[in-house]
Amino acid sequence: MAVAIEELRERLGTISDLAKAGALLFWDERTKMPPAGAGARADQVATLARLGHELLTADELATLIERAGDELDAGPDSDDARLVRVARRDAAKARRVPSELRAEITRNASLAEQAWVKARRESDFAAFRPHLERNVELARRYVECFAPHEHPYDPLLDDYEPGMTTAELEPVLATLRDGLRPLVERLADADPPDDSLLHGDFPVARQRELCADVLAALPLAEDERRLDETVHPFAAAISPTDLRITTRYDDGYLGTALWSVLHEAGHAMYENGVAPELARSPLGHGLSLGFHESQSRLWENWVGRSRPFLGHLLATVAGAFPDTFAGVDAEALYRAANRVRPSLIRVEADEVTYNLHIVVRFELEVALFTGELDVPDLPKAWSGRMGDYLGVEVPDDASGVLQDVHWAGGAFGYFPTYALGNVIAGQLWELVVAELPEIDEQLAHGELAPLREWLRDRLHRHGAKFEPAEMIERLTGGPLDTAPLLRHLDAKYSGVYALA
Repeated sequence: MAVAIEELRERLGTISDLAKAGALLFWDERTKMPPAGAGARADQVATLARLGHELLTADELATLIERAGDELDAGPDSDDARLVRVARRDAAKARRVPSELRAEITRNASLAEQAWVKARRESDFAAFRPHLERNVELARRYVECFAPHEHPYDPLLDDYEPGMTTAELEPVLATLRDGLRPLVERLADADPPDDSLLHGDFPVARQRELCADVLAALPLAEDERRLDETVHPFAAAISPTDLRITTRYDDGYLGTALWSVLHEAGHAMYENGVAPELARSPLGHGLSLGFHESQSRLWENWVGRSRPFLGHLLATVAGAFPDTFAGVDAEALYRAANRVRPSLIRVEADEVTYNLHIVVRFELEVALFTGELDVPDLPKAWSGRMGDYLGVEVPDDASGVLQDVHWAGGAFGYFPTYALGNVIAGQLWELVVAELPEIDEQLAHGELAPLREWLRDRLHRHGAKFEPAEMIERLTGGPLDTAPLLRHLDAKYSGVYALA
């Protein structure tokens, strides 16, 4: 009788419960917590991080993992075999990091996020700088826990995209950068679509009702999710059936809230689709941040900005804002939703220029951790790259270096996963079109369940059983490939802009 594997599941379940409790505190901090609670909340999340880390690094767990491995009698792809492999990897990695450092990283990130909210609102990088410097210092100490390493960015990237190295990532982003810049230039010389119907006066109360209606139409059970407002949209999975989706509202631009809801719902559907038997374990969540972003970007762009889906969505939008959308046809909404305009704000960037925003952040992060750049120099370096890659001038810190929450949260290595998500989504969508030939008709009728079930069967249910490189091979029969994304963008936007 396999006893050790059952004991291992229970211990890993306790570690998972602590992480989910931390996720709930994180959600509350970004949505409901009074600002004065920041200090106490930082201590609370640090305590949970320390306790989880101590359990993960305990000698007893290491022994239990090996005993469970010795008991295995199933194949290498069985849930038990994969659980042992991932638990062994996670525990070995955690043992290289002192518990005190893990707790301090978590504590400082919580305090930094609260400082970031105020600094962003006041466009004051100087006020945020000490917090960011502390985050970078702690991250460098974390990196040194994994010495020797081929590149100082590798340990940070591995936290979000297991198994990937900087050497593997750099050519992917370079291919995107070099493939997209000519398309951006071609589009800049063409007559742009009119997107004025998305800009105007959109009272937030009605936007909330619209977003609730959009979310209700998605294949996600009402009693398994909620929608709240935040400064920077995110999704948190407290469990596969407790999904916290957030968005933000701009009363002058409807797209901010609308596509954020679709994006974050993509994350929620991924977590919701993980096989229940993997719950409370290192396998019971999305495979990687790159795969997670493939789901959010797929629902936001390949679905949410598609001609068929927007034709269906138009009636819902017009019902919320009849004065603006009465008489608007589906083609006008499609073209407005797909205008390409190099801009300052990543989360509002169009499909074509979005990856250039990611390249800027990736290059700055790498420079920070190779010592080529110091924190005080970030605003100037940011402005320079935004000018070089997107041709925009950064007027202030709020719309420049302070716009994203990630560095406040100490999430160095996270940004590249957005671009990886776009690449994976491009590969997935070619499979969707081949295997669901009626997908356009289904989207046009708001029938989203077939797509969701396809994604659940092919990807979601596996959770984190497989390495990212393994999963893309299982899905596509080949490695990570930027070509489908570049083909999609060139074909779609050549059509939108009527390019020869």
